[in-house]
Amino acid sequence: MIKVGIVGGTGYTGVELLRMLAVHPDVEVSCITSRTEAGMPVAEMFPNLRGHYELEFTEPDVATLSACDLVFFATPHGVAMRMMPELMAAGARVVDLSADFRLKDLDVWANWYGMPHESAEWADKAVYGLPEVARESIRGAQLVANPGCYPTAVQLGFLPLLEAGLVDTTRLIADAKSGASGAGRQGKIAMLHGEIGESFKAYGASGHRHLPEIRQGLEKASKGSVGVSFVPHLIPMIRGIEATLYADLKDPADFDRLQALFEDRFRDEPFVDVMPFGSHPETRSVRGANNCRMALHRQENSSIVIVSSVIDNLVKGAAGQAIQNMNIMFDLPETRGLEAPALLP
Repeated sequence: MIKVGIVGGTGYTGVELLRMLAVHPDVEVSCITSRTEAGMPVAEMFPNLRGHYELEFTEPDVATLSACDLVFFATPHGVAMRMMPELMAAGARVVDLSADFRLKDLDVWANWYGMPHESAEWADKAVYGLPEVARESIRGAQLVANPGCYPTAVQLGFLPLLEAGLVDTTRLIADAKSGASGAGRQGKIAMLHGEIGESFKAYGASGHRHLPEIRQGLEKASKGSVGVSFVPHLIPMIRGIEATLYADLKDPADFDRLQALFEDRFRDEPFVDVMPFGSHPETRSVRGANNCRMALHRQENSSIVIVSSVIDNLVKGAAGQAIQNMNIMFDLPETRGLEAPALLP
């Protein structure tokens, strides 16, 4: 059994990790931490886990965590980077669901997250954990930076086009929408149901902190600089992301081979589903599942490729992808513990 610890277990990604790991046949969750809720039974905070866990939240302790085979960090940014040097020195393996190790340019990280980075060595060594791109690097990694939710949906949708060099990389557009759980489990007036219900809005249109992560991944795929515009939106539902992506083909004649290109690129990927051309993926079709579902569109004879990409922001966009990375790191079948279909309705 893989002995697992979770740091920061009181948020939505923390409870989603607990929910999914409860039925993972090769995992035992041995500790879960929370400074503010130490001593509280997990099942008291999360009644859906009653009967699955007898654990109580505890104070984070490096000695206890380093005794685990793997530690998940489900913490706000700035926490993991402070604990990482000591954990890494103790030989721990970590999947970090926060943003602390996703960006390689730490000046960019500091600019977007409003603080200096405190673990430059491990920021450099961390593997960016998008399995569809970095599977072999993930396998041998000590520290995996789990991708963000928006970056996962956007990168996967653009990936085949950029790898094949078929589109103008100076003008990529990502128009994305997320449910309210993407903002975390916090008491914010702006996130109350009475504030977001029956409403729809863009936010971060002048710049969102997921933009540099998206740009970094797209530049790696295209092997050059990209110009990408990313605008997120908040929609009045709990979970799910839909990203509508636009790219301009260099040669419109290439459109006829795009469906086959996408199907071939993701044929062996267990968690990417390329739907028939012209389909409209729905967020409800991936709710609670570790899938990215996508489809291609074209309007009349336009040179613009339209890709619709949907994920559950808490699963493929967070906890599910983190477990997928854990499976790879421990040479388990990649789908282990992630086989359940989506919830419907």
